[in-house]
Amino acid sequence: MLRPLYDWTMRLAEGPRAIRALGAISFAESSFFPIPPDVVLVPVVLANRDKAFQIAAWCTLTSVLGGIFGYLIGALLYDSIGQWLISLYGYEDKMEAFRAAYRDWGAWIILIKGLTPIPYKLVTIASGLAGYDFLWFVVLSVITRGARFFIIAALLKTYGEPIRHFIEKRLELVTVLFLVALVGGFVAIKYLF
Repeated sequence: MLRPLYDWTMRLAEGPRAIRALGAISFAESSFFPIPPDVVLVPVVLANRDKAFQIAAWCTLTSVLGGIFGYLIGALLYDSIGQWLISLYGYEDKMEAFRAAYRDWGAWIILIKGLTPIPYKLVTIASGLAGYDFLWFVVLSVITRGARFFIIAALLKTYGEPIRHFIEKRLELVTVLFLVALVGGFVAIKYLF
């Protein structure tokens, strides 16, 4: 069942709309969408390894722009859209503790969580809600999201064929590991913070 979906994704990753789709997913994930951009980033870079760093830069830019949108949701629309999004993910009881943590650890929260499978939208909305300095939020978002996407791009550019072979040979395992990381990120926020 996964093989046809993987083949279809790889064909799309080579197409002209792949970069726009990556940008849309990257933007949305930083503000409201639950699926991380890595799902699109990996096949797009594997299909276009010679443009790996341009793709990572695009993913970073759109992720930061989406993060700004998430920040604005937290700062200006938390009472309506922000609370709804947070409650949709079941984290409404954690937001006050998260907000309080920003007073002491705001920069580290943004930097660390931007690299992990913990949903970045929660960081962006919480940053706006906590009133974290906007300029520093943007700078830290560029650093952490850029590091994540450029590391992925560099690994795929350098080791693309072995990685692609590994993914294709063990597609089910890779899918399960991805789902475990995705769910683990949500669970980590729920129980650790």
